[in-house]
Amino acid sequence: MDEVVQGTVRKPPRRVWRRRLATAVAVLFAAGTAVRLGGLESGVLLVPLVSFTPYFGVAALLMLGVAALVRSRAAVAIMLAVCVCLAWVVLPRALGGGTDAASGRPLRVLTANLNGGRGDAETVVEYVRSLNVDVLSLQELTWAERDRLAAAGLETLLPYQLTKPETWGPVGSGIYARYPLRERTGVFQPVGHHMPVAEVAAPGGAVEVVLVHPVAPVPSTVPEWEAGVGTLPPAPSTGAPRILAGDFNATLDHAVFRRLLGTGYADAAAATGKGLVPTWPMRRIPPLVAIDHVLTDGRGRAVDTRILDLPGSDHRALFADLRLRT
Repeated sequence: MDEVVQGTVRKPPRRVWRRRLATAVAVLFAAGTAVRLGGLESGVLLVPLVSFTPYFGVAALLMLGVAALVRSRAAVAIMLAVCVCLAWVVLPRALGGGTDAASGRPLRVLTANLNGGRGDAETVVEYVRSLNVDVLSLQELTWAERDRLAAAGLETLLPYQLTKPETWGPVGSGIYARYPLRERTGVFQPVGHHMPVAEVAAPGGAVEVVLVHPVAPVPSTVPEWEAGVGTLPPAPSTGAPRILAGDFNATLDHAVFRRLLGTGYADAAAATGKGLVPTWPMRRIPPLVAIDHVLTDGRGRAVDTRILDLPGSDHRALFADLRLRT
């Protein structure tokens, strides 16, 4: 006999709801991955969030395990695809470029954001001395900080300079070099803070150094930030080799930054397997994202990079040992 219970609707078992929930979460992961792969981030929410793509990849691995535990075939299939895509975009920056970078003339570059002139000047000078730095790119340089750097002996080590300091705030900047330099104008139209361009008369031939510091992508400045990164000069194939060094306020996961790399630049930290080492922020919480970069055009390669703590600053400094071909 068939038992009929009037007015009663059987509810799906709990395990069915778990599978449905796992599938729904997997779809959200797939949507987030599509945003990253397609460079679809825009607005005040997605632009900052895409900076955390490496952490999103770790969360995807955990979600894959959850999907397997609840035995949701759909969720497992989706999360496998998500994990493969995220590994494809994230892992290369931890594995390095695998290219022969030993040949060429050396140029050692250090970039540091001074946090509105609060970065410890003596530490900066010690890094310049111990790492035998040839070119120093400083963001958020103030007049007072420039005096402190001079008092600590920076101008003895790097006697040539192109500085545009300000009284306070993030706008100021400066390029210091071991070799004679001259300012280049008309290379590009900066959008953001002071971003001077210097031609450094390095041994073996001139090198063009662009100091980079667009505004941060906070809610009121996202369009200006995107324009600041998007208007940076593309990688040249002729003339002096070009180096971009500074606080880009962008990670390797931002579409506008990837388009810049697509013109022919290579990220020094990623090329040496340190592209996942974060450089910001350094106050109250551990650093989370890598927004400080040294880029070389196709005639330059990085032999080594180091990410260095800088007391007083909310950024870590980045050192790159480069080899350049004429």
